[in-house]
Amino acid sequence: MIKKILGIVVGVILLTFASCASSGTSVKRVDAGTQTDLSGYWNDTDVRIVCKSLIDDCLNSQKIDQAIKAKKGKTPTVIVGRFKNDSSEHIDTTIISSIMEQTIFNSGKLDFVAGGSTRDELRAERQDQQSNASETTAKALANETGADFMLTGSVKTIVDKAGNKTVRTYFITAEMTNIETNALMWMGQNNEIKKIIVQAKNKL
Repeated sequence: MIKKILGIVVGVILLTFASCASSGTSVKRVDAGTQTDLSGYWNDTDVRIVCKSLIDDCLNSQKIDQAIKAKKGKTPTVIVGRFKNDSSEHIDTTIISSIMEQTIFNSGKLDFVAGGSTRDELRAERQDQQSNASETTAKALANETGADFMLTGSVKTIVDKAGNKTVRTYFITAEMTNIETNALMWMGQNNEIKKIIVQAKNKL
């Protein structure tokens, strides 16, 4: 009888361990360029496609080339403005603007100056130096490099749904505007991202 009880206890313990092992988290590392579509929503693959398209379009723009030549040897400076998310889902548009900024800057065609929260922190630090740093090392106020252009953009989506099928189309635009004149220097759009999501029907 005791052997039978011990056998049952051991069996329960083994089943418990097996259950815990099967429900554990599994992680698999893949190449960063691997296309992954789990939910049908915006993902890293979409970011890569969109940024490459917009950056290539910007760097090959005749108007941008004309603006560079007009500076007569000086590289035009750009500040990154707001990239709005006007889509129906959560999208971190700062990833798009950051990749565009970095790649365009590294091309050597345009320079960038800090904007947004980074600029606010720099201004606060300069102001603090006026009182706390030595006169010889304190950085002067009102000596920032003024940007020539502002880079802005937006993400929009069109969602078409019928039954268990959803079609998501993304429209991403980016613009380079002359700060002094408000003249549009460049505009690019990518609408290559279109997804058909089919959800499994619930079985009664």
